[in-house]
Amino acid sequence: MNKLLTFCFGMALAGALHAAEPAAAPAPAGLDSALIERLTGAKGALDASEGVFKVSVPRTDLGLEVAGVRITPRLGLTSWAAFKQMGNQFMVMGDLVLREDQVNPVMSAALDSGLEVTALHNHFLGDSPRVMFMHIGGHAPLEPLATAVGTVFRSLRETPAPAPRAAIDPAKTDLDPKAIEQILGRPGDFKDGVLRFSIGKASHMGGEAIGNAMGVNTWAAFAGSPGQAVVDGDFAMYESELQTVLKALRKAGISVAAIHNHMADETPRVVFLHYWGIGPAAELARGLRLALDAQGTIR
Repeated sequence: MNKLLTFCFGMALAGALHAAEPAAAPAPAGLDSALIERLTGAKGALDASEGVFKVSVPRTDLGLEVAGVRITPRLGLTSWAAFKQMGNQFMVMGDLVLREDQVNPVMSAALDSGLEVTALHNHFLGDSPRVMFMHIGGHAPLEPLATAVGTVFRSLRETPAPAPRAAIDPAKTDLDPKAIEQILGRPGDFKDGVLRFSIGKASHMGGEAIGNAMGVNTWAAFAGSPGQAVVDGDFAMYESELQTVLKALRKAGISVAAIHNHMADETPRVVFLHYWGIGPAAELARGLRLALDAQGTIR
């Protein structure tokens, strides 16, 4: 009899505890998962507790190996985008897994679709083929936001045009420094076949001013000839300037190789991007000037 009472009491207690458990949170009324899947062309899953619907595109096509290890999507090779309602609008955050040759075409697709590109970096060392990871974001009504993500996801399936190449040796440079200086509107430093420019960006860290001499700068280095030159460098921007500079560089056909921070706890925060371009020297200089001028319009 005691065993029976104990059993009944246990069952009643378990039922009461189960009834007391909070029900799973329903998806926000405006978060239309079917619409997101249709417009992005990707399947997703709902995290009801956080009100987030996340679509994923596993990169099963890469055949990636790192140090002899075959990397599968579950090991970090999945492109994704997560949607969340914020008032009458929606936000999206995502990460795209890209081969090196896909980086700049996909970046242009994202920017042209109204999305933001917020970081570009590697996750592995010694990977073959080399892959990069691009973070995207945006705030808009759900339909255009999901449509933009769908455009980006479709671009992952496209074959990029070959990147420009050039046989350039700085020891044989015959640039016209004055012509480039005139386009950029500032003097450069020509040495060892390379014409360099450096433009400081003001910030503070630990109460101290930091700028050009501490490496908080935009710099550019040109080599080659007037008809076929290379430019590479680093762009220092306040956070509010990043998207404007990215659009200007991509419009000029200059490739972006990385987007990240170099410091922590600086005020205002400074973001850095690394860039690379091959083409006629004057065209490269005009593209860089376009980005510098665009940066100057943001306050």
